[in-house]
Amino acid sequence: MHIIDHWIDGSATSAHSTCTAPVYDPATGRPQASVLLAEPSDVDIAVSAAAKAFESWAESSLSQRTRIMFAFRDLLVRHEDELARMISSEHGKVVDDARGEIARGREVVEYACGIADALKGSFSDQVSRDVDVHGFRQPLGVVAGITPFNFPIMVPMWMHPIAIATGNTFVLKPSERDPSASRLVAELYAEAGLPAGVFNVVNGDKVAVDALLEHPGVAAVSFVGSTPIAKHVHERATATGKRVQALGGAKNHAVVLPDADLDYAADHLTAAAFGSAGQRCMAISVAVAVGAAGDDLVELLERKAKAVRVGPGGDASSDMGPVVTDAARERVINAVARGDEQGATVVVDGRGCTVAGHEDGFFVGPSLLDGVTAEMDVYREEIFGPVLAVVRVETVDEAIALINSNPYGNGTAIFTGSGEAARRFQRAVRIGMVGVNVPIPVPMSYYSFGGWKDSLIGDSPIHGPEGVRFYTRAKVVTSRWPRTEAAFSFPTSL
Repeated sequence: MHIIDHWIDGSATSAHSTCTAPVYDPATGRPQASVLLAEPSDVDIAVSAAAKAFESWAESSLSQRTRIMFAFRDLLVRHEDELARMISSEHGKVVDDARGEIARGREVVEYACGIADALKGSFSDQVSRDVDVHGFRQPLGVVAGITPFNFPIMVPMWMHPIAIATGNTFVLKPSERDPSASRLVAELYAEAGLPAGVFNVVNGDKVAVDALLEHPGVAAVSFVGSTPIAKHVHERATATGKRVQALGGAKNHAVVLPDADLDYAADHLTAAAFGSAGQRCMAISVAVAVGAAGDDLVELLERKAKAVRVGPGGDASSDMGPVVTDAARERVINAVARGDEQGATVVVDGRGCTVAGHEDGFFVGPSLLDGVTAEMDVYREEIFGPVLAVVRVETVDEAIALINSNPYGNGTAIFTGSGEAARRFQRAVRIGMVGVNVPIPVPMSYYSFGGWKDSLIGDSPIHGPEGVRFYTRAKVVTSRWPRTEAAFSFPTSL
């Protein structure tokens, strides 16, 4: 069986790894490859290679870095179909969805192509007699990214293009469930002219994660995943003096007011809840129906959920593919069962979904539950699957209170024709990213991505200007030309 190895110091290698894990095709339920699992010694080799490369890469010109980013962007375009099919085969999402993921990741590369503007310093002339002050930002050193299975190319590209363009070197630990895209990205970077050791990929599990968190040669760690692991990453990495970006889980609500275009809202909620089988950190998992919107909205959602075509990700006729593992499938099935037991009405039941010719695949269909309350497990837990819970409230203020009482604060949306209601909502909700008639409000690359509360551990969002600040540190120089007599009194601005 094909073995997916590491990429260290500009070439493929097994390093010291001897253990492997299976990489499944979720549509068939069968292993299609094995991935090497790094030992701490493998992580040390990668960090050492990155540290050596940093010595020269940190001194590279902005022109060299942007030339490489432009070339890398072009290669991503040329290899988009290959990457999309690779992601689909290991993750399960449909190919068009994978293409969308690549496009959103490529936007961050495009932002990195303009890094010279983002790294402009500041200058203050004549702050004191014959004294000037200027500030600029410098890279940190070796930085690491630990990324989830659900976006095997987009989430890493929220990290490494900005880190590399600002002069750092990078060690990526992708999910062991769908690692092939990261290996191909490493090859594309090399083809674009990136020097050996600047970008490295180390596959593995918790052993590799903890080795990166504790390695003294790693200056910063970026992480996206579940909240419990985000807390672990933040605690372990900060304990060793590292900067940390740690993005956690989500329970995203979409509020639908009676004055909304309900058919439009139902279309977008269906796509936002069931696209990628609900395996998105920005997926809508709770629809909050306000007042008279409830019955009509549920009726529309039922019809649209039943029309979702479930099948292999590589089949162009599929709207939704399988979930990533059999354990994920069982988790979704159990969540729907508990919702039923705790008093929710199962309007659409995806538990019995089978796909002809793919009976062993990890398929589960869309599920729609009405009459859900905040006390039910199906509301409280991050299911990370194609389950949409409908909660009914009487007013927009009740909807805001419900959202604000939830421990997660990643994304939310409101569907309405009222500018007043939308403005009140977007100011009152304690959520990091808000959509108005937009169900998945993922910001563009020149804004930063990050939630509030348990969706962001610490205070560092990802990509955009916040990414530039995270991967660099400020330096301020005060200078006087020519030399003057030194004074023993404290310097002032007089």
